[in-house]
Amino acid sequence: MKIRDILAKGEPTLSFEVFPPKTEDKYESVEHAALEIAKLKPAFMSVTYGAGGGTSRYTVDIASRLQKEEVTPLAHLTCVSSSREKVMSVLEELKSRGIENVLALRGDIPADGQVEKDYHYASELIGDIRRSGDFCIGAACYPEGHVESANKDQDIHYLKEKVEAGCDFVTTQMFFDNNILYNYLYRIREAGVTVPVIAGIMPVTSKVQIKRICSMSGTYLPARFKAIVDRFGDNPAAMKQAGIAYATEQIIDLIANGVKGIHVYSMNKPEVAAKIRDSLSEILK
Repeated sequence: MKIRDILAKGEPTLSFEVFPPKTEDKYESVEHAALEIAKLKPAFMSVTYGAGGGTSRYTVDIASRLQKEEVTPLAHLTCVSSSREKVMSVLEELKSRGIENVLALRGDIPADGQVEKDYHYASELIGDIRRSGDFCIGAACYPEGHVESANKDQDIHYLKEKVEAGCDFVTTQMFFDNNILYNYLYRIREAGVTVPVIAGIMPVTSKVQIKRICSMSGTYLPARFKAIVDRFGDNPAAMKQAGIAYATEQIIDLIANGVKGIHVYSMNKPEVAAKIRDSLSEILK
């Protein structure tokens, strides 16, 4: 099923993300985690794509396995480190497996700066996907602005280019203050962006995650969230419980304020996904 049709129903949706292994010996454990999350019957599940397409085979395999479990898969596809030939090959494989949904991303610039020359922006990839078949195309958006954008106006300009190239919906980078999203939604609607926006929520279950998040994206951490980390960060069990509770409260507030799509960056942790889903059992009815 196409995600744009799921979103068009206008009902609250909960989805989860999994990421494939970097090496074959880890595949079985990741597949098991994905299938455990699939048992929660989310609206869809996204499967990430390694830098340079290093895990592209695993991405397609896991997405295909989810489809067999009657869970709609969303396969990520990055382009900055891939040739057009590689991208077309992956798209043909997705088509052959009956996978209809693709999240089109530029991808991170490798540390060595080595990139292919066929793509510079996600909008170029979106255009190629649109011309390659009847895919439902998602893209990323950044409520706090992409770290490489000069300012938020420029960032919204790039978002409009993605929409004009043919994306059907966008999913946000993680955020920890819902007011950031509400302000962002107002600004992009004023700019003429009308596609559905799915809110990306990260349940932070360890202190290590915080350091990684801050170093990679510079995401704003509100005082309330910092207090939780300060109080429980050195107690793994308590931090996990508090992180899940914080994410759940975010989701409840978002749904109460009319945000329909919620996508949880569940980090291959079925128990985290299950606790969030259970806490929303009546809210999502």
